Amino acid sequence: MNKWSVAALVVAVLLLCGAQAKADSTIVLTFEDIGNLVPIGNYYNGGAGGNLEITFGPQSLAIVSILNGGSGNFANAPSGDTIAFFLNGVGDVMNAAGGFNTGFSFFYSATTNPGTVTVWSGLDGTGTLLATLTLPPNGFCTPGPNFCHWTAAGVTFAGTAESVNFSGTANEIGFDNITLGSATAGGGPTTTPEPATMLLLGAGSLGLLGVRRKKLA
Repeated sequence: MNKWSVAALVVAVLLLCGAQAKADSTIVLTFEDIGNLVPIGNYYNGGAGGNLEITFGPQSLAIVSILNGGSGNFANAPSGDTIAFFLNGVGDVMNAAGGFNTGFSFFYSATTNPGTVTVWSGLDGTGTLLATLTLPPNGFCTPGPNFCHWTAAGVTFAGTAESVNFSGTANEIGFDNITLGSATAGGGPTTTPEPATMLLLGAGSLGLLGVRRKKLA
């Protein structure tokens, strides 16, 4: 083997190892400093959040808690004062062009309406379905902020994922500390309401934006 073949082999091995290290790494998205009602978009794809090759669809927005000067009807978020949610449609997609494996996790708050998260091998929710998470409502506080309970959810899977679909009722479910590469959400406490408390709270909470969903149509 001549020196050029050896050099090419070394470069190929280094690139392969680099790609594997990236896929095996754990990334936690906290959405801090994006702003209130600002599209997440390319924030983690060459934006201020770093070049992580992670993008969010057009319905995904960051929102800051009303307790910190924003519009968000939430409190007790796992990290800081900003979370992710979708205001319109039935959900949105997160693409991770570099891929990730091992697991996926996050914290969520859903007062009265459930949600679903699916993990896919291809971009834009295509390819093979690798994992599914069903997110039951976890109650709310009154008086507000109504979205005050946060539950950790996570799943392991085989293979490499490139996208995640978040779905549910628009303006009725929030996410924080989205973690790629681990089934355990990074940072923050897990807060779960007692069943009796949930019964006393009843129904009809306000949406994350602080107005009832029917007024958003």
